[in-house]
Amino acid sequence: MIALPTASAHCDIPCKIYDPSVFLIAGLSVSRLIDLIEEERIKNTSNSQIQIIRLVIEKENQSKIVKEEVNIIWGDYFKEPQLEKFPETHKIVHLIMQLASKCKQEGSVENAEKLLEYLNRFAEIFWASKGVRTERVTAPYPPAKRIIIPVL
Repeated sequence: MIALPTASAHCDIPCKIYDPSVFLIAGLSVSRLIDLIEEERIKNTSNSQIQIIRLVIEKENQSKIVKEEVNIIWGDYFKEPQLEKFPETHKIVHLIMQLASKCKQEGSVENAEKLLEYLNRFAEIFWASKGVRTERVTAPYPPAKRIIIPVL
């Protein structure tokens, strides 16, 4: 066998490039996909069933992205100093995981809105832990919901 030297690392990705924008866009996508599913239900055309199936599959994918991206930042970035400063972080992440699962299971606009609310709060905490100011802006595309962005 080949002898390999020991390697070590403490992050999955290079440090300091974590960014909530991925999970926020996925959260917005979940909300938009739920809207589109409802629009197709109302249309009820011969093609609607096929479109709904496609939209549900993508809603599942975007919900999964939310869970994966939040989990990466929560598990890899947040350490004791951040958790001591923001003790609600674990609860918020747990609620995000539950709501993302509910969004996969159901087509509830209310659950998608709650999910985005908690994603925004988690993004606020993330940026605050880095000393970066944030603001809420309206996304420039449907569903035109308000999201947290850093003030750079």
